[in-house]
Parts: sequence; structure tokens; C-alpha cells
Amino acid sequence: MALVRQTLVYQGPGGPFEGVAAWDDAVSGPRAGVLVLPNVLGAKDADVEKAEDLAQLGYVALVADVYGQGKRTAMSDPAYARYMDELNADRALLRDRLAASLDALAGLAPVDRDRLAAIGFCFGGKCVLDMARAGLPILGGVSFHGVYDRPNLPEAAPITAKLLICHGWDDPLCPPDATVGLAEELTARGADWQLHAYGHAGHAFTDRSRVQSKNPAIAFEPKADHRSWQAMTTFLAELFG
Repeated sequence: MALVRQTLVYQGPGGPFEGVAAWDDAVSGPRAGVLVLPNVLGAKDADVEKAEDLAQLGYVALVADVYGQGKRTAMSDPAYARYMDELNADRALLRDRLAASLDALAGLAPVDRDRLAAIGFCFGGKCVLDMARAGLPILGGVSFHGVYDRPNLPEAAPITAKLLICHGWDDPLCPPDATVGLAEELTARGADWQLHAYGHAGHAFTDRSRVQSKNPAIAFEPKADHRSWQAMTTFLAELFG
């Protein structure tokens, strides 16, 4: 394996934006691209590690930036959610920044632009769902402990992207009624969807920085982390076939 990690600055509404791409340069020819959408804090080392893991599976991955170059936060910051809150208040702007990030992925030399997908964590999981809702050109998406509220945007055509939702059953941000509501929404819009719910797992179950979390409802859960990644691996293999 010849792992390449490349910083990518790209343009979009309110940009510039800065992401990190990863792929195996020992693989020849164009291959599927996967957009990695970070949690509330924005792009960070943990997201780049996910991109490198995807590169080892044979994909080209790009860690997306929807906040803007240099706009990152930390949990120690009292206003750590400020960039996310701005986009939650303007889901059309979020959609357009997601489209710009997908274009940046599709423009990478090793990428087959007709074979694109997205995965996301927490806020990034919401981003994956919004990409599917908006009809952005992804074949499929995976939401890990995402957030399920619908954007107040026009809904027209059926959802064509296939979706895998990996959900911690004890997630306080998405209790059972919100999860059922998402299932009803996706069914009504004709989506090919599947839901994997993990018992004794809450929000952020893939986040290794929360191993020592004092709140069990928002904490790393190793079994759910492992099982959801395996589910994603199978899903992407089927998707790109």
C-alpha cells in the first residue's frame, strides 16, 4: 500500500474550505469516492483516520469542511457548537456547502465521479441525510449516530441514494419517536433504507475521545463502533459492487 494524504483547499459558498483526502496510490485506475463528514467540532485528526481507513478499503476519501478554512472548535470551548448552529439555522447553505465538498471529491484525479458516497458522524450524519434529501449525486450514504430532524426545504423527487442508519438506541438526541419519524420519512420518499440499532449505546458511540465520558448516553461504545463499521464496509461493497 502507498497511502497518500493530501490537503485540499476548495471553494464554495462562504469559502474557502480545507479538507484532507486519502487514497492508496498503489491502486491503479479510477475508483469510488467517499465523503467523510465530521461531527460538531469540524474536521480533525479522527476524521482523517477514518479517511485513511477507507483508503485501505480501496476508496478515495475526502474529509469535508462545511464550516470554512480555519473554523474548528473543541469541546472545551463554551461555544463549541457555534459553527454547527449557524448551519442548522440555514439548511440551504449547508446543502450548498455539501454540494461543493462533493464536487471537490469528484474532482480528484483517482475518483470515478459516477461512484460517490458519503458517511458522517453526529452532525455529519445529519449532513449525509440532507445530501440524500436534496438529491445530491451520491449512490448511498451512512449515518453514524446522526441527527434526524428534517430541513425546511422543498421536497420533490424520491430519494434515490441508498441509506444505512447506524443508531445507538439510547441516544438522547434521537429518541425512539425521532427514529421512527426518520423511518417514516424515508419510506414515504421511496428510499432504499436500512436501520441498525445498537442496544446499550447512545450518541457518539464511535467517538474514541469519549472513552472516559461521564455521561453514558453520549459515550464511546466499542461493540457498536465495531459493528457499525463492519456494517458500513458491507454496505459500501454492495453499493459499489
